[in-house]
Amino acid sequence: MSGQAENVRTRRTRKLLREALAELIRERGFERTTVSAITERAMVSRAAFYRNYNDKYDLVEKIFAEAVALLTEHLPDEGDVPDERRWVAFFEHFAEYHQIYTALLGDSGSQWFAGRMRATLAEMVTAHLPATAGAVGGGTTGAGLVPTLISALFVQSVAWWLGNGRPVPAAEMADRFSRIAVALVEEVNGWPAP
Repeated sequence: MSGQAENVRTRRTRKLLREALAELIRERGFERTTVSAITERAMVSRAAFYRNYNDKYDLVEKIFAEAVALLTEHLPDEGDVPDERRWVAFFEHFAEYHQIYTALLGDSGSQWFAGRMRATLAEMVTAHLPATAGAVGGGTTGAGLVPTLISALFVQSVAWWLGNGRPVPAAEMADRFSRIAVALVEEVNGWPAP
């Protein structure tokens, strides 16, 4: 089989597995969804599943890794002031895969995934905020506070946006989120030193 045909087959298999996962999470919840159920719903063999993913957690990790890759392409250089443009690609990714993320971040979703998403985002925010961001009164007392708050705010913003049927376009949601994140950084940086 040619590489092109195999690539199309692989993309189709992954798409079917993602759709099946989203449906099953809505029906059963993430924790009660099994690889067997995913492959049965997707009408894909277990062998095909395991050629692409180690388990259901790996499937979700790889979906999120795509989003992280999109975001990192749009990150400013270290120390540059972040703006909403860096979040637009992320929101567009969530819109494209809205079924899976709505399921993962919804009431029947995965606390594991939400926690993993917050932790990854906190690491990224820490690495790309200006050096003084999060330092309370010029010190380091609040150094971890800003990334923790921004990542939690982002995950909740995405969950709300998806759960409410994406009531505003991705670019507008990114702009709103960015303004709140910048205000948060400015507020924390204005705190007096302990």
